[in-house]
Amino acid sequence: MTLQELYGAIDADYTQAMRVLRIDRLLDKHIRKFVANGVIDSLLEAGKTMEPRQLFEAAHAAKGVCGNLGLVKLADLSSTIAEEFRDGNARTMSDAEVRETLSQIDALYTKTKDGIKAYASA
Repeated sequence: MTLQELYGAIDADYTQAMRVLRIDRLLDKHIRKFVANGVIDSLLEAGKTMEPRQLFEAAHAAKGVCGNLGLVKLADLSSTIAEEFRDGNARTMSDAEVRETLSQIDALYTKTKDGIKAYASA
């Protein structure tokens, strides 16, 4: 499996990732580390407590990492959570809607992890 095939399999944007990292070797290195870096795990953990500051910080970090790696759907969902809990922003989502968004993140993260594991073992 190539990097481009991986990105197709996980519904990510290879072109976006290459705009940021520019070299396949760097993208390969960082996508392999994605699961171990725990950024999405931290966001999902923060969702268990629904503590606003933790949710914002974890979502903001996830948005950046995912955006840089071309994981645009994860980045977009993380951004939704970050903006919901950004200081000074009025809440527009119910707790149930936040939990649903986190559930979507979890499902997409599982798909992404599985794809990366398949890629790394090929």
